[in-house]
Amino acid sequence: MNRLVAVVLALAPLCAAAQTLELPAAAQLQSEQIIPNAGYGVPVGSWSFSGLPVIEVEGTLSRQVWRIDTPGLTTLQIIAPMREALQQAGFVVLYDCRTDACGGFDFRFGTEVAPPPEMQVDLGDFRYFGARRGNGDDADYVTLFVSRTSRAGFVQIISMTQDATPAAVVTVAAPDPSAAPEAAPPDPAPTTQTGAATGLEMGQTLETAGRVVLLDLRFESGSSQLGEGSYDSLRRLSEYLRANPARRVALVGHTDSAGSLDANIALSKRRATAVLERLVSAYGTDPAQVAAEGMGYLSPVASNLTPEGRESNRRVEVILTSTE
Repeated sequence: MNRLVAVVLALAPLCAAAQTLELPAAAQLQSEQIIPNAGYGVPVGSWSFSGLPVIEVEGTLSRQVWRIDTPGLTTLQIIAPMREALQQAGFVVLYDCRTDACGGFDFRFGTEVAPPPEMQVDLGDFRYFGARRGNGDDADYVTLFVSRTSRAGFVQIISMTQDATPAAVVTVAAPDPSAAPEAAPPDPAPTTQTGAATGLEMGQTLETAGRVVLLDLRFESGSSQLGEGSYDSLRRLSEYLRANPARRVALVGHTDSAGSLDANIALSKRRATAVLERLVSAYGTDPAQVAAEGMGYLSPVASNLTPEGRESNRRVEVILTSTE
């Protein structure tokens, strides 16, 4: 990366100099919290039916959420430089996982993740990394949670230190015109045929959680028009349905709270229908496998009092309705 945002973790008790984590120059800080005397359960393993294994720690907690407006940037390309920098600085890996290996839906909702619209999580594509430096009551902890939509990447950085000073500050590194772009290490090869892995992940999330929010779809207030272009979530859904012709799903539209309930239910169903039509026309999905429904504003995921919250509420979810 020849232009970088440097995230400096000021873990003063155990380092002579602050630790720098690199993000692309397109990164923008979405939110930041500094909480003294806080508690945090650091995930150290995959979710199972007995719960999520964590280390309970206390201290000064810092949480930052970043948005990276670079379409096509993978979660591995985002997390790899930060992961490497932490290990080079002496942090020991506690747990490192991707999507289903983490525990999918249950892992994402079992650990602390900032809500949308600041942090957007694709349940079919996210990564977690947790590390510790030091031991006992003097140890410092850093966790990274990375996901993406078709438009942007999202990074949550949580650091926990025993120092009373803020755990994180941010500086912006000057661009280096002479620097060659860095290449992230290649992703592990999929265990299925080329192109099938993402559809498999979508299906596993659907069959575990029963639902997936199609985060990369966007609708303006009052409109049922789905924008032009390709959508990664629809591609993955179509792959899953083609591989599983007995499965049936419902696309469920949701709106913000502008207007009457009846009008919003009708609007949300038109949005779901627009997605169905795109699945069939652009991705070759069998229309017999998909239905379209609308819920209006009855199931919000964020406050309708802010523009960002209303944008998050304008969404379409896919619900698994039949496996036979």
